[in-house]
Amino acid sequence: MSMNLRQLRSLIAIAQLGSFTRAAQSLHISQPALTVQMHQLEEALGVRLLDRNTRAVKLTPLGSQVVPIIERALGDIDAAIAGTKLTVESIGIVTIAAPPSLCSDIMPFAIAKFGEQYPGITVRLREVAAHRIPVCVTEEEAELGFGMLDRPTPQLEVLPFITDRLVVVCPMNHPLSVKRTVVPMDLVGFPMIAFDPQLSVRRLLDSVLNVSASLAPPAHEVSFISTAVGMVRAGLGITVIASSALGRATMTGLRARHIEHPHLVRNISAIRKKGRTLSPAAESLLRVIYATRDVIAPAESRDKGVGKARNRPRRRGRSA
Repeated sequence: MSMNLRQLRSLIAIAQLGSFTRAAQSLHISQPALTVQMHQLEEALGVRLLDRNTRAVKLTPLGSQVVPIIERALGDIDAAIAGTKLTVESIGIVTIAAPPSLCSDIMPFAIAKFGEQYPGITVRLREVAAHRIPVCVTEEEAELGFGMLDRPTPQLEVLPFITDRLVVVCPMNHPLSVKRTVVPMDLVGFPMIAFDPQLSVRRLLDSVLNVSASLAPPAHEVSFISTAVGMVRAGLGITVIASSALGRATMTGLRARHIEHPHLVRNISAIRKKGRTLSPAAESLLRVIYATRDVIAPAESRDKGVGKARNRPRRRGRSA
């Protein structure tokens, strides 16, 4: 029979209080249960630790030597448990990877809220093109990712987050600005300010227009949302961005119209590595991020996965 911490703590209580009755009361157990624990402990050790009679209980000579050692050991265990709890609840580092459109919209609000609840935890936010985020999680560069999966990946677990519709941005006096509905063919014939071919918005747009055999070389190619929108404002053409990026763009003098097409959406998922347990801090942050999404994204966007936010703090950055 092996000993356990409960038995050791009971022995310390008896030694400190000098009474089975008072020790049982302090431990919130019955006196017979305490007596059984001490019998089991002495049996496991093969020695007598307590001399007891009807009036008093005292440590044996060997018990007097063992009890201080057990007290120190239990103190170390309690300190380790307290330190672990402190680490879990209030200190640590969580690294997440997300596309720039989310990094300038949902994530800052989520991190601010998280910081109010867990001020000792540092959140490292990596801005990564959406299609690259699964690699970051697979290679454990980030504990959590928010990105796109072109196909199921055995190493990853995903949870739907938002579906980000694409919008065309044009000047207010542009023919597209007065349309109630814009479809991909409406974009043909206008100079296009396009993004880097490696970025998800460009890849989605190219795939749809290629199917229509309508793809023409872009008039200009850029890497930043602010650059694309600035060129539209200068009259150099139109551009297509993710709706979640509208909050980071200065839309003065411009208008955005959703493009109606089932494939011109980005399904953004929360991504974690399969078989790897999230740290408690990451679990807490994930809950806060979803709660923030529920506040920022309209209900219809969440139901379909569409996440968009307007009038949010703007920041320059790379298009996702």
